[in-house]
Amino acid sequence: MLKDFKAFIARGNVLDLAVGVIIGAAFGNITKSLTDDIIMPVVGALFGGVDFSGYFIRLGAIPASYSGSTTSYAALKAAGVPLFGFGQFITVVINFIILAFIVFVLMRMVNKVLAAAEREKAAGVAPPAADPADVVLLREIRDELKKRNEAA
Repeated sequence: MLKDFKAFIARGNVLDLAVGVIIGAAFGNITKSLTDDIIMPVVGALFGGVDFSGYFIRLGAIPASYSGSTTSYAALKAAGVPLFGFGQFITVVINFIILAFIVFVLMRMVNKVLAAAEREKAAGVAPPAADPADVVLLREIRDELKKRNEAA
């Protein structure tokens, strides 16, 4: 079983997948920062708020022992107050759309590069040129001489 496991891990697909997951996680952090730190503040400013992910509707009572801000989504959520966090959901959806668009653009560029490489490959593989007439005649003479020598 250990031998089969080593063979499975050593296959290229598994290693490619591992590299993809690691790079994807790092790329996800970059996208999250782009969304949270650059795009959402602009969207929030357009909608009249500084932090768009802070929009929520409180669905339950605040505990009597709570002494934090009643307008802080993160603090209320940490205190266990039931919240309808539509702003956070919108932030996550926008994050997904940005990530999907970036992946789309990357795949589009890769497809263009691959198509260009295929065109170059197809254009570069030309059929061999026809042999000159004198070369063909010399081959025929050679073949005829071989036949005569074999017959003798």
